[in-house]
Amino acid sequence: MFKRTLIAGAAALAFAGPALAQDAELAKIRAEIDQMKQVYEQRIQALEKRLAEAEAKAGKAEKSAASAETAAASAANRTGENAFNPAVSLVLQGTYARTSKDPNTFQITGFMPSGGEVGPPKRSFGLGETELAIAANIDPYFRGVAIASLAPEGGADVEEAYFQTLSLPAGFTVKGGRFFSGIGYQNEQHQHAWAFKDAPLVYKAFLGGQLRHDGVQLKWIAPTDLLVELGAELSAGDQFPGSDRNKNGLGGSSIFAHVGGDIGASTAWRAGLAYLRTSPQNRNYGDIDALGGAVLDSFTGNSRLWVADAILKWAPNGNATYTNFKLQGEYFRRKEDGQLTYDDSAGSAVFGSVTDSFKTRQSGWYLQGVYQFLPQWRVGYRYDRLNFGTADNGIVTSGLGPTAADFPVLAPHSPTRNTLMLDWSPTEFSRIRLQFASDKSRLGLTDNQVFVQYIYNLGAHGAHKF
Repeated sequence: MFKRTLIAGAAALAFAGPALAQDAELAKIRAEIDQMKQVYEQRIQALEKRLAEAEAKAGKAEKSAASAETAAASAANRTGENAFNPAVSLVLQGTYARTSKDPNTFQITGFMPSGGEVGPPKRSFGLGETELAIAANIDPYFRGVAIASLAPEGGADVEEAYFQTLSLPAGFTVKGGRFFSGIGYQNEQHQHAWAFKDAPLVYKAFLGGQLRHDGVQLKWIAPTDLLVELGAELSAGDQFPGSDRNKNGLGGSSIFAHVGGDIGASTAWRAGLAYLRTSPQNRNYGDIDALGGAVLDSFTGNSRLWVADAILKWAPNGNATYTNFKLQGEYFRRKEDGQLTYDDSAGSAVFGSVTDSFKTRQSGWYLQGVYQFLPQWRVGYRYDRLNFGTADNGIVTSGLGPTAADFPVLAPHSPTRNTLMLDWSPTEFSRIRLQFASDKSRLGLTDNQVFVQYIYNLGAHGAHKF
């Protein structure tokens, strides 16, 4: 009996072993399946999250694109008030002036006045010239510029208003309207860009301060490494040394040429020659006769002016940020011949109206140097000289009327002036200047001048010329 039982147990164990092993293998497989399910569920959840984020971004992008399309369509449908957006700038200037002679009696003795000489500003505090400029490209072919000068006394003057071509071939450019002439060097620069507060004496005596044309200018720049610039101008000739002739045709013309280049990496130069021809008619100015009576003198004839200019700039390796030096000079020579009329009918009426020949050969020059010794700080010195030359006044030499004492403005005199300045420019938009001058423009008088000047630029302002 026991033996049977033992055999039955052994048989049961024999069959139970494989069954238990099979159950363990199944459990292992089930565990692996559960683990894989868990991993895949995590990956699926991550992919679903990424899909949701991508769909959200796509929705935003589609919305932005729709908004942009709507904005573009709206802009295209506008009337164009923003399609033409000119650059606008404003220059504010002012001075404090102290002079030893009355600014209201300023004159350059020995040289026929232009009638618009700009002498020293009024004493004490005063507002300088305010300049309002508007400029923009009109289309791919033309650019337009308008600059108004607002006088301290009130009123406005159109300083420049011109068009300029943008796409002429072979280096040609045409400018038309009212513009500063290309003769000389400083003439094309606006007053706020000058290194000194006022113009050199040669500009005051021979150009009335600064020459501008109502006319047309043609300029050509050669396609060479060396700068070669040639220009010609035709104008109404109604600005000094010309006058308003009230006639058809041309009243003035000028030509100019400039060459320039580099000397190594630190030095640049430019030199030029120019010739101006005008035919003034009844160009008048006021004077005082020997008795103190008012006199009106007027000149009709031809005026010829030659100008030579040269500029040298130095900056270490061409970097002008910390220190630089600029040497600038111009020489003027003028020849005038025609008829001079003397009329004292408004004053003493001793001689009435007398007319005779008049000829002059006069010249002048200036030389100035400006050194930036520290960032934002510059010091400069300028020497001016006018040479009286020769003057043949037929009214005086004839001995039949007024004498030299009746022409005090034209008395022989060669004016000089020494000027020293120091300025501080905290940024490219602002400048404060201190200037001292010993001015001997008036015969027998020395005017000691002290000026404090401020210049502030607001808005978009183009780069200044070389």
